[in-house]
Amino acid sequence: MTRILQTIGFDADDTLWHNERFFSLTQERFADLLADHADREHLGARLLEAERRNIGHYGFGVKGFVLSMIETAVEVTEGRVPGAVIGDILKAGQEMLNHPMELLPHAREAVEALADTHRLVLVTKGDLLHQERKLAQSGLGELFDAVEIVSDKQAATYARIFGACPGGAAAAMMVGNSLKSDVRPAIDAGGWGTHVPHELMWALEHAEKPDHPKFRELSDLGGLPELVRRIG
Repeated sequence: MTRILQTIGFDADDTLWHNERFFSLTQERFADLLADHADREHLGARLLEAERRNIGHYGFGVKGFVLSMIETAVEVTEGRVPGAVIGDILKAGQEMLNHPMELLPHAREAVEALADTHRLVLVTKGDLLHQERKLAQSGLGELFDAVEIVSDKQAATYARIFGACPGGAAAAMMVGNSLKSDVRPAIDAGGWGTHVPHELMWALEHAEKPDHPKFRELSDLGGLPELVRRIG
């Protein structure tokens, strides 16, 4: 009997391992550096505007974030930002890239449990080298049948990736912390979408929960193997 679900896709950042906490800490450091030029709320809004503008130019990840911080620093100081501050921003970005990878609770157990029964695909966006490094450090790499590091996650992205898997998108489930990038577009492509919320969420990833029979939600990855078993 053919399973309903044959492929399980996993997001990486803030689904399998911590990520947003390092962006939040760096943004706090950025606010301290520019405290004489802008209050935290105003600076945060300006930085978010820069990130939104720059996604099309730099993509997602640490490098684009650092460039957006530098651009914001130049703007709020009207071009008078000290070179030392730029140096500190660059140093903060380098520390983000070199920060040790830390798995989220139940991530390893969930991936290992499903690796024996389903095709597993990692679908993540961000800096290519950084994502490859984190995957290598995670110790999970060998459990995935395929790894896709993409520039963005749209319905067409999942249609392409899952379309090459047994049963196509209809037999695939995407698991992630972002309703906007992981869940809704996977469902739009014809698959299942399982939301595993993270306590921190980048403002540009917010979206509403879909009202759809293929939508599921879990408090953590510990319940994923049982959810997949129940669906069949």
